[in-house]
Amino acid sequence: MTTTKTIAELSCPAPLPAKDTILLGHGSGGKLSNELVRDIFLPALRNPALARLDDQAIVKIGNQRLAFTTDSFVVKPLFFAGGDIGSLAVHGTVNDLAMGGAMPLFLSAAFIIEEGFSIGELRRVVDSLHRAASAAGVEVVTGDTKVVEKGKGDGLFITTTGIGVVPDGVDLSASHACPGDKVLLSGSIGEHGIAILAQRTGLEFETEIQSDSAALHTLVADMLAVRREIRCMRDPTRGGVSSTLNEIAQQSHVSIELEEQSIPIREEVRGACELLGLDPLYVANEGKLIAIVAAESAGKVLQAMRNHPLGIAAQIIGTVGKEHAGLVTMRTPLGTTRVVDMLAGDQLPRIC
Repeated sequence: MTTTKTIAELSCPAPLPAKDTILLGHGSGGKLSNELVRDIFLPALRNPALARLDDQAIVKIGNQRLAFTTDSFVVKPLFFAGGDIGSLAVHGTVNDLAMGGAMPLFLSAAFIIEEGFSIGELRRVVDSLHRAASAAGVEVVTGDTKVVEKGKGDGLFITTTGIGVVPDGVDLSASHACPGDKVLLSGSIGEHGIAILAQRTGLEFETEIQSDSAALHTLVADMLAVRREIRCMRDPTRGGVSSTLNEIAQQSHVSIELEEQSIPIREEVRGACELLGLDPLYVANEGKLIAIVAAESAGKVLQAMRNHPLGIAAQIIGTVGKEHAGLVTMRTPLGTTRVVDMLAGDQLPRIC
C-alpha cells in the first residue's frame, strides 16, 4: 500500500524560509537571523561601523576609540541554575564589548514589565543585575521602564546598552581571520542552553547543569596582555559555536576545520544533548569565547587563557584554511570530515 503526501503535510526539521512573516528562527542567531540583518537592517541603516557586523561598533571620538553595543534579553525562565535575566543582561553586554578588546565602563538598562509582574521578583532581578555590574566593574548610569498590559509581555524583558574604551593597538574583527591561524575556545560548551532547557522542561540529571554565564573582559585583557596577534574574538551565544565560526568564515572569506576530539564538552552536557537529539555545537553559551589567533602566538595566548579562572579548560580546536571560503568542517575521531553548517532554525528559543 502506498500513500501520497502533499508538501504541506511533510514535516521538516528546519523551517522553510519565511518571506513575509517573522519566525522564532529569526531570533536564533543562525541562518534566518543572518538573513534578517543582511536583507532588512543593513541595507536601510548601512554605515561603516555597522557594516563590520561585529558584536559591537567601534567608533572614534577625538583620539579615543569607543566600543558601543546593545542587546535585549527575553530568556525563559527568568531564573535558572547559574544565573537569571538580570545577571545575564550584564554579562551579555559586557562580553559583546570585550569581544572588541574593550574595557567596559558604563551600561544602560531598560525594563519592559508586564502588568501583574511580582514586585518581589523585579527587586530580585534588579539586585542580581546590580551585583553582576559591580563584580564586572561597570556602572548602570541610565535606563528606562515601560509597562505593557497583562498577557502582552511574558513577565519581563531587559535591554542593555554598553560603552567601553578600546586600547591602542587593538583591532579585533570577524573579518581579520587568515589562513594558518588557530581557533581557540576558552572552555566547555553547551552549558547555558542545557541549563535553560532543563529548568524549562523540568528535566533532572544526576549532576545539576548550571549556566556558564560570566563576564569575560578580564580574560580578554589577560589574553591581549600576552600577545596582540589576536585577529578576532567572539562569544558563541545564540546559534552556538557553529554559527559563530560560520560568520567568521564568511566575513573573512576563509575556511575553518575543527578537530572534534579537541572540543571540550562536559559529559553531562553531552549526555543531555544525545538524549534530546541536540548537537552541542549549536547550543548557546554565555561565558565562553572563541579567539582566532596567529599560529605563532597561539601557544602563549592559550597559556594565558588557562592561567585565568574562566579559561582553565581552554583548547586549540581548529585551524583556518584558504580553500572553500566560507565553509566550516569538522574532522571526527573516525577520520571522516563533516560540514558544520550555520543553525537553520531555532533549537531552543528564548535562550537569552
